[in-house]
Amino acid sequence: MYSFPVSLFGPGLIATLLSLEISLPNRFLIILLFVIAPTMMSSQNFASATDLPHSCARPGEVSVSHMDLNLDVDFASKRLSGSVTLSLDRVDDSKPLHLDSRGITINGVSTVDGTKLVCETGEAAGYLGQCLSIKLPAEVDKVVINYVTSADASALQWLSPEQTTDKQHPFLFTQSQAILARTWVPCQDTPAVRFTYSARVTVPPELMAVMSASNPQVRNDQGVYEFEMTQPIPSYLLALAVGDLEFREIGPRSGVYAEPSVLEKAAWELADTERMIAAAESLYGVYRWDRYDVIFLPSSFPFGGMENPRLTFATPTILAGDRSLVALIAHELAHSWSGNLVTNATWNDFWLNEGFTVYFEQRIMEAVYGRPYAEMLARLTLDGLLEEMGTLDERDTWLKLDLAGRDPDDGMTAIAYDKGYFFLRMLEENVGREKWDMFLRDYFKQHAFRSVTTEDFVAYLKQNLDPSVDITEWIYGPGLPENCPEVKTAELLEVEKQAQAFLKGSPAAELTVQDWTTHHWLHFLRTLPDSLSTQQMHHLDEAFGLTESANSEITHEWMLHVIASDYGPGMEKLEQFLTQQGRRKFLKPLYQKLAETDEGKALARRIYKKARPTYHAVSRDTIDELLN
Repeated sequence: MYSFPVSLFGPGLIATLLSLEISLPNRFLIILLFVIAPTMMSSQNFASATDLPHSCARPGEVSVSHMDLNLDVDFASKRLSGSVTLSLDRVDDSKPLHLDSRGITINGVSTVDGTKLVCETGEAAGYLGQCLSIKLPAEVDKVVINYVTSADASALQWLSPEQTTDKQHPFLFTQSQAILARTWVPCQDTPAVRFTYSARVTVPPELMAVMSASNPQVRNDQGVYEFEMTQPIPSYLLALAVGDLEFREIGPRSGVYAEPSVLEKAAWELADTERMIAAAESLYGVYRWDRYDVIFLPSSFPFGGMENPRLTFATPTILAGDRSLVALIAHELAHSWSGNLVTNATWNDFWLNEGFTVYFEQRIMEAVYGRPYAEMLARLTLDGLLEEMGTLDERDTWLKLDLAGRDPDDGMTAIAYDKGYFFLRMLEENVGREKWDMFLRDYFKQHAFRSVTTEDFVAYLKQNLDPSVDITEWIYGPGLPENCPEVKTAELLEVEKQAQAFLKGSPAAELTVQDWTTHHWLHFLRTLPDSLSTQQMHHLDEAFGLTESANSEITHEWMLHVIASDYGPGMEKLEQFLTQQGRRKFLKPLYQKLAETDEGKALARRIYKKARPTYHAVSRDTIDELLN
């Protein structure tokens, strides 16, 4: 769904209007302005560059309703080749179809009966790519585009056998969020447009293909796989993975895909998945995507998880061996409602995806593991938010972002996720949990399979809940407002006591750390000063084996201390950690910490030179900018 009048005038004006007490005559004038103003925009329509700053799509004229892919996967050339047939909804029969494309070679555009169509290609515009404009004769409601992707398409990561876990076969995976789908399929690459899709994908016969759709559970001898996604999705949820995969069922509607050596460990780690699905449904309504499966990708995957519908893409760095990092699965599952079911209409509204999802994740974790455990997660979330907020420009701490002229990846900060979470938690505490849960359940139901703006949500909130608090400072203001919820957790207060005891001289081996989870350890390490003495580092390492930890979250936090304290025994592990996984969440802070000194920056560049070819483009772009 598109909200024309509100997004036209921007968040600054809306913040002002919402904060004023306006008389009826003045309200009428404002409404009149909003109605008439669009007619004064000459040829501009609601899908103009202003309204969809990261796409040239004009869905108010012609929109894609279904996509049918027929692709060959060529590992030798690192290219996808084939065709996509686009079914169209033509709102204005006089207008062409506008698509996003980046680095794709178009070999022909035609109707389904083979009649060639005229296709005009716009100027390349960096990360936005090029606009494809296809002239549409009367009555034509489908177009066929034959194309080949480039060998360096940013959405595609081609891994050699040596770069995989089992080192036997090559691997391919896609990462389409935020605007990378256009690098492997010509499409209307905006979350404002939703479409169903089908696909036929041909791969080497020793490999299996899976997508964000209905999936096979066994490999076939022909290497040809067919897929169907009957629920409409935005382009950023279009996903493909190809590799030496096996499947293991973990519940009546859930399972795990992974390389053979990872499968058993992955299935054990995700044993609580069905409990999470049940908890989610009891909160906010039936699961609408048929199955919930997870694929564990090779370690170069740049994110913790990606909520591709029916098939979450996950990093192996959450396989801690103690199920302590499965909050990530709760998060990606929650996206099945917040994000996949109800989607942000533009990347300026990204918090509508992630803030809701962090809130929902917390509620799932509380339902499955208890309130004290969930509150530990909330406290760590708040600490991380406050730390990151200090590194951002003030305007980037608004929930409603302004990313025009910028890569939407710039908006993927703790603001959308964690300020969004605390805003929704504040609303829950204001109106009461029972009333809030009823509101959210109805919100997901009423907006299912639709894309909404921040202003759509504000209007729905005021009409159906009308909280007795000022929401404008949360959405259209910087930082955290004074009514940010407090997080109280006795568990982490005890951790702080242990940290203080250590700093005052208590031997590390005598600290009370029995039954600590990952989250206790993270808070302990974050409570300590960045830089410790070599002796202090040695005592901690000797007592708790932190350098050799197999838990990626703990390793990451410990490595920050290794760098700040110039702790020699940890430097080899640091280099291993930076070269053996590509999760941006871990890479960026470690390279940043190294870059704080000339000696550290030299080390960072040496390690990065070796590691860069193994990173996904999402991670490479971030570290390139950081070290240059």
